[in-house]
Amino acid sequence: MGQGFEDVFAQYGAILSRVANSYEANEAMQQELLQEIAIAVWQGLSRFKGDSSVKTYILKIAHNRAVTHVANQVKRLDTHQYDHDDLGSDGFASTTHSPEEMSSQHQSLERLLRAVRALPLQSRQVLTLSLEGLSYDEIADVCGLTKNHVGVILKRAKQSIMQEQPHA
Repeated sequence: MGQGFEDVFAQYGAILSRVANSYEANEAMQQELLQEIAIAVWQGLSRFKGDSSVKTYILKIAHNRAVTHVANQVKRLDTHQYDHDDLGSDGFASTTHSPEEMSSQHQSLERLLRAVRALPLQSRQVLTLSLEGLSYDEIADVCGLTKNHVGVILKRAKQSIMQEQPHA
């Protein structure tokens, strides 16, 4: 293995964060999931044999960890609803957009994320990997699917998302 964990996380940390965000709506739980993913990547790098790109390999680890996280959350008997009203607490501000524009963009992004999170796990995984720029072959490798099945799942996921989004 040519890259250490620090190098891999520096290069792919943002992608891993987006993976966590696509599987978990609550910000605190997103951070917990990202930590779980980071640990799994750190542990998995020693097993990397170069059969795929590092990006594909760590995304496979990340998505497997995220699927396990979601399955564990579903199994918990003491789950409770998280307050989604605190979505503006990310601390980001822009001087180039009006508050109304920023609010509208934020609402659109939140609708899109809710629609993605509502997809079945396999569809969510395929769509997220596609959005990260992976090819059908790479997605098939990560998900254990055929290339054709990836295309079918991706098409259905996009159709589902488009049905959920209001037309501008």
